Amino acid sequence: MDHDERIALFIDYENLAISAREHLGGASFELRPISDALAERGRVVVRRAYADWSYFDEDRRMLTRAHVELIDMPQRLGASRKNAADIKMVVDALETAFERSYISTFVLCTGDSDFTPLVHKLRELNKRVIGVGVEKSTSALLPPACDEFLYYDRLEGVDVPPARPRRERPAQVPPPEPEVEEEPPVRDVDTLSALVAQTVAGLQTSSSGPVTASTLKRTLLRKDPTFNEADYGFRAFGELLRFLAGRNVVELTAGSAKGDPDVTLPEHGDRERAFALLRSVVFDLAGRDGAVALSGLKNKVRKVVPDFSEKKLGYRSFLQFCKAAATSGAVGLKWSPDNDDYLLTAESRG
Repeated sequence: MDHDERIALFIDYENLAISAREHLGGASFELRPISDALAERGRVVVRRAYADWSYFDEDRRMLTRAHVELIDMPQRLGASRKNAADIKMVVDALETAFERSYISTFVLCTGDSDFTPLVHKLRELNKRVIGVGVEKSTSALLPPACDEFLYYDRLEGVDVPPARPRRERPAQVPPPEPEVEEEPPVRDVDTLSALVAQTVAGLQTSSSGPVTASTLKRTLLRKDPTFNEADYGFRAFGELLRFLAGRNVVELTAGSAKGDPDVTLPEHGDRERAFALLRSVVFDLAGRDGAVALSGLKNKVRKVVPDFSEKKLGYRSFLQFCKAAATSGAVGLKWSPDNDDYLLTAESRG
């Protein structure tokens, strides 16, 4: 228990409930998917929700059963008190951060960019901040500020009703065909492969110790707080890594901690083959004594090997890959002021 993260949960309820109703086909907000997601990250020891509860009578029962403390911010004379609720939530969060040092993680359930300064301040206080919001109503400023951001509509257990087809008047135009609910698109796995390989390469360069799976996941979240392996069709990060290992993007070996393997890039054999491929393409284009410009060369390589990607080998760019090939002696590489481009030769030249 001493090793569990302690979590404080703060819910901007009007923002979340109204966003769910407006953007998720009239669906009512449910706390259970958020609770389940947080249970995987630690123990929730503080639960507070802020709203004028006279507008959310049914929701009060659901939250009370989940042991959420309801902070009532009633509206007066029909004037909106939304800002008052936001300010109260900010004050309570900061008070909790200062008074309860054992709380390491703050979860802010809102899509409102007004909470971005609170996120920055909590992180200055060495607190981890997780945001939760409905994707279509979340400000673009908020997710990058957080350590991790969970889109409510992507959480396990959130059922988004299919969109209803619009009814047309029965004149002139035939009635439209019923709309078919589409599954959210699975993100490009090649892009994922490049992202992981590039991140592992960077960690290997900057770190003296092994790159563990947990370190890799934390780094990916720092790059993109909305990163979630489920968006690529994987149930767990370990499953994602095993898939990439099967594609020879990374290699996995047993680490010092059980269930947290070390992640490395494949041995240099793959890189040497890639360097040889580059050299052969340069030779075919320019011969033994000629030179070929870097611009457009990658497309020529892909004509020979369509799935070639320097990022799978851990290089951030094709130029970086070519420089590595030149360092190994596979090709020559030199800047040409006359061509305003790098020139590659099939023979390594000093």
